[in-house]
Amino acid sequence: MDASTIRLSSQLLPLPAISLRRTATHKHNRFLSASSLGHVQTKRFNLEDGGGVPRAQKFDEAAFEAERLRLDAAARESMAESSKRDDVEGDPKAWKWVIRKRIWDLMEARNFAQNPRPVHHRIPNFVGAAAAAQKMAQLEAFQGAQCVKVNPDSPQKQVRLLTLTGGGGKKLLTPQPRLRTGFFSVLNASMLTPSTIHEACTSVGVAKYGRPIGLDEKIKVDLIVIGSVAVDPKTGARLGKGEGFAELEYGMLRYMGAIHDSTPVVTSVHDCQLVDDIPMEKLLIHDVPVDIICTPTQVIFTNTPIPKPQGIYWDKLSPEKLGQIRVLRDLKRRIQQETGQVLPTGPSEKLPPTASRRRR
Repeated sequence: MDASTIRLSSQLLPLPAISLRRTATHKHNRFLSASSLGHVQTKRFNLEDGGGVPRAQKFDEAAFEAERLRLDAAARESMAESSKRDDVEGDPKAWKWVIRKRIWDLMEARNFAQNPRPVHHRIPNFVGAAAAAQKMAQLEAFQGAQCVKVNPDSPQKQVRLLTLTGGGGKKLLTPQPRLRTGFFSVLNASMLTPSTIHEACTSVGVAKYGRPIGLDEKIKVDLIVIGSVAVDPKTGARLGKGEGFAELEYGMLRYMGAIHDSTPVVTSVHDCQLVDDIPMEKLLIHDVPVDIICTPTQVIFTNTPIPKPQGIYWDKLSPEKLGQIRVLRDLKRRIQQETGQVLPTGPSEKLPPTASRRRR
């Protein structure tokens, strides 16, 4: 593969106090040394709550879908509120919402969008998504991958299907939507039948047919596919829909030892989602760049100069976000118990009442 990535040291936990902006210098001293982490770096935690494999139980498809839709609606409301709060002069995140809104408005105005619509506050399902997926399937990195992690959004459904049906016995690793109803699930074609394989590519199907895994799972991911709202083909800088779950998923995979700096990151988008105004100097340390972009008309190798995140940045996670994602709460608690260190917590964020969930 011609794409290049920045190779960094593999330390997993960032220092509590670090710069929020990316810089090209002194990047290695942002992380605790491997010796200071000791045995924690290779410790596998069996997280029985959230991160572990749940006990076998009858799958309630209707209840799962109802809860997924409820959380989806609540999350979109939360993002809409967040975009209003951040859209003020001088706010460090305002520029992201300007670009997102421009792309969402453009896709709706020109009818480049497919259902679910409107595409605002979503990874937009775009016209030609299947064609972009076919181009991705022709990549050497895809064809040679034994395990492909694919986001659960609508425009990447065909990528999930091609992973399962493309031959070679590939494993499909898919996160539960927003990590709130579970963690990751693994599927392969041998677990399915011709009548269930299409359903298995949906959010409900992943939960219904997939094998849930925990953070102690020994798995190697060869290719990461993420959705995007906007991406710069010259730098690989990417914007998601604003929730940060792609970054959390990437960080957890780094923690598990499932991926490393040179694991290719690919996105599929409409050509209108290609932009040239994402300033690299304003990206945060946990933002995930992409190595390859597939559109309905072209494949772009970005040769991104942007460093890949090295793990989970606890000082960026608000108490509210931790309250929504059980696996992260348990992971943080276990790391603190194991290291004797108190991990930092990010600033608080206000969430609409419908987006809040009680801790269990």
